[in-house]
Amino acid sequence: MPQDPHESRSAAPHSGSSAGRSSPPPRRRRRRRRRMNPLLYILLVVAASALLAGLAWLWAGDVFALNKAPASATITLPESIFTQWEEKVEETQKDGSVKSSTKMVSKADMGYVTDLLKENGLIEYKPLFHIFSSIVHADRKLTPGTYELNTDMDYNALVNSMSARSGSRKTVSVTIPEGYTLDQIFSLLAQEGVSTVSVLQKVSAEYDFKYSFLQGVLPLGDYHRLEGYLFPDTYEFYMGGGENEAVQVLNKMILRFDQQFPDSMRQKAADMGYSVHQLVTIASLIEKETDGADQTAVASVIYNRLERPTDETVGFLNIDASLVYAAGRPITQDDYQTLDSPYNTYLNKGLPPGPIASPGMVSLNSALNPQSTNYYYYAVGDDNLHHYFRTNSEFRNYLATLEHSNG
Repeated sequence: MPQDPHESRSAAPHSGSSAGRSSPPPRRRRRRRRRMNPLLYILLVVAASALLAGLAWLWAGDVFALNKAPASATITLPESIFTQWEEKVEETQKDGSVKSSTKMVSKADMGYVTDLLKENGLIEYKPLFHIFSSIVHADRKLTPGTYELNTDMDYNALVNSMSARSGSRKTVSVTIPEGYTLDQIFSLLAQEGVSTVSVLQKVSAEYDFKYSFLQGVLPLGDYHRLEGYLFPDTYEFYMGGGENEAVQVLNKMILRFDQQFPDSMRQKAADMGYSVHQLVTIASLIEKETDGADQTAVASVIYNRLERPTDETVGFLNIDASLVYAAGRPITQDDYQTLDSPYNTYLNKGLPPGPIASPGMVSLNSALNPQSTNYYYYAVGDDNLHHYFRTNSEFRNYLATLEHSNG
């Protein structure tokens, strides 16, 4: 029996049927947004601005060296923190052509530099200095050396003060004594902070100094090739330099020799039949044998043995100082006949291969102006004076008297 349609609709379920009406979703309560107290907002803005302004002032104080406590420090940038390479450079010439060349570029380890400045109280904020350094390319401006810096220097001044043209580069006055060997000179320079022994040896061995008197001496590769040519004098050197600075240090001393041994003296050596190298070798023997006394008399003995050898001397110089140079230590009795070296003038005739020390002007002049004598031997007596002899028998008899007097 058919049902009443109204009855059927009212009996339909509210869920479970796709044709049924769904109930409306429950209403969500709107949450009221709390507005920040305007006064509090203003206070936060003011506080943030004050904080940023304070930081900006602190950073500015570090960058521009404002209100820093007075302090100074000696800073050394070693060559080991620098990286070098060749860089291609192109230059446009007047005719429009392009000329290509290469130049050496040096770059410093700015992390090392920044740590060093911070440790010495010259900067406060390392990240800030890093940013500044990258902007101004400080790593390419710095050079090895020792510098006097202080807190009056702003970031820009610090960078410029550690560069090649710095007026803050520290210098030291070094006196090279007459008769010092190359090894003694290098040790002294290292002790004074000018350079290191290894760098000086490397430059001495490898750098081809363009002086005529160095041509034909010991070949490149042996640092002893400059023995005798680092003129003894007082010099002012920059401290803490690398290889480039070591070249300048050695060149300064060689240049002084060049100035002190002019063409007139070179010509006189040539007139005597000796090269500059041979003359300097003779002067170095005189320097080490005499200790500042009787140079011209000792020179006469050396020339007599070289130019007028007797049956007893037969061209051997028999100079102890040269043997000491070869041994690198005090010599023993056995060394005279057993030490195998071209500097052993008891086993090798004539001059040794080169100078054994840096002679001073007195020794150089004595080598050019020897006395005219018939002496072939000399010995230092108990009176600390040199005594000279013509024959070996006279010489031996005198040595016997010394041994007798000494018991």
